[in-house]
Amino acid sequence: MAQDDTSAHLVEVFKALANPVRLQVLQWLRDPEAHFPVATGIADPHEVGVCVSHIQAKLGLAQSTVSAYMASLERAGLVRSTRVGKWTHYKRDEERISRLVDVLGRSL
Repeated sequence: MAQDDTSAHLVEVFKALANPVRLQVLQWLRDPEAHFPVATGIADPHEVGVCVSHIQAKLGLAQSTVSAYMASLERAGLVRSTRVGKWTHYKRDEERISRLVDVLGRSL
């Protein structure tokens, strides 16, 4: 990745994480069983992720707001989305998060 690309990506990541709600969701997704009712889910939270409806219910925010927050985290490469039927599930992208930590260590 070129330096300009790296800097632009880091800015995108920092913007996504600057919002305390998005940061909290990312932290919750690290251990979905501890934070979401995964027993009532239709997919494995580690394989597919947590249903956006569970994230929305925990946050108590409008669906459109939660969708915008999750889209921001996905653009930053921090989460991946998967459709299961009509539902979107989100999980952390641990590989990209690990690479991000490595890039931060070399860039800052």
